Amino acid sequence: MADERSITGRPPGERKSAPPRAIEGDAQPEDRKVDHALRPRSLREMIGQDRLRDKMQILVEAARQRGDALDHVLLYGPPGLGKTTLSHVLAYEMGANLKVTAGPAVEKAGDLAAILTNLRKGDVLFIDEIHRLGRAVEEILYPAMEDFSLNIVVGSGPGARNIQLSLPKFTVVGATTRLALMTSPLRARFGVVERFDFYDQLSVQEIVVRAARLMEVPIDPEGAVAIARRARGTPRVSLRLLRRLRDYAQVRAKGRITEPVAIEALSLLEIDELGLDDLDRRVLDALVNKFGGGPVGLDTLAASISEEPDTIMDVVEPYLLQLGFLDRTPRGRVATRAAYAHLHVNYPDRPEQSGLFG
Repeated sequence: MADERSITGRPPGERKSAPPRAIEGDAQPEDRKVDHALRPRSLREMIGQDRLRDKMQILVEAARQRGDALDHVLLYGPPGLGKTTLSHVLAYEMGANLKVTAGPAVEKAGDLAAILTNLRKGDVLFIDEIHRLGRAVEEILYPAMEDFSLNIVVGSGPGARNIQLSLPKFTVVGATTRLALMTSPLRARFGVVERFDFYDQLSVQEIVVRAARLMEVPIDPEGAVAIARRARGTPRVSLRLLRRLRDYAQVRAKGRITEPVAIEALSLLEIDELGLDDLDRRVLDALVNKFGGGPVGLDTLAASISEEPDTIMDVVEPYLLQLGFLDRTPRGRVATRAAYAHLHVNYPDRPEQSGLFG
C-alpha cells in the first residue's frame, strides 16, 4: 500500500508565492489536507486524462507481470491537473512506498544521496519541480536512474576515493510545469514522458460531483455545472471552488448548492462565467486599453498592473491562451478579437490601430 513520506521540511510543490486566488492552479496551504482526502487511489478511480490513464495502465500491468519496478516517468503540464495525484496512484497500483520531495528542497548532492540510500526495491521517488534541481544534484541522479548505482567521493585532494554503491531498482516520477527548463541529459533518463492537458468540462463536473459526495455536500447537477464552467479545466480549482461554495451554501442557502446559489457565490468571489478573476481581467484590460491591444513585452505588461512577470506567464497566460484571448508573438503579447469582445470593446478596424505595426 502506498505510503507518503515527506523527506524534507518544505512541502512538495511549493513555489514562489503570489497573493492567493480562488482560481489559481498552484496548491495553497488549505488545499493539501482536503485534496489528499479526495485524491483517487487507483487508476480506475481517476476521472479524465483518458489517454494518459490508459498508457499508465499498460505500464503498470507490464511491470507487474515482469515483477519489475516501473520505468522512470516524467509528467509535465500546468499546475493543479493531477501530476502529484498520479504519482500516488502509481505507487498504490504497484504496492510500493512513495517518497516525496521537491527540486528546491534538495540543495546539495549529499541530500539526494541520503534519499537514494534509503530507498527499497520498487519504491517510487516523486520529485516535484524537478526542473529546479541543481547541476551537482543532477550528476548524482544520472547513474542512480540509469544504472541504479551511487558514486560517492570520500575525502579530498590526492587522497580522495570514489566509492560506488549499488541501489535497489526504484522508480523516479518527476513533475514539472516548465519542461523547457529541464536539462536534456535529465530528460533523457526518463523512459516515459507524458503531458497533462486541461480537463474538459464534463470531466471536471464528474470530479465535483464525486468530491461533493465524499464531503457529504448536497449539490444539484446544475450547481456542479456552474462550478465546472469556471474551474479553468483544473481539478484543484474545482475542489477549491466547491469548498468556498459549501461555506456560502451553509450560511445562506440551507447547505445545498443549486445553480443560483453557485452563481451568487462565484459572483461574490468575482469569478465570471469563463472563470476569469480580477487579475485576469486586469491583464486583459491593460493589454487592450493601455497598450492598444499590443504587442507589449511581458515585463512592461506586468509592471503596468504591479504584478510579477512570472505570475503573468505561469498563472494568467496559460488560461488566456487556452481561451484564445491572447497571442504570444516575437514582439510581445497581443490581445485577440475574442478578448476585445469579452471586454465589450470594439475591435480596431485597421491592424495598425491595435499596435501590430508599432
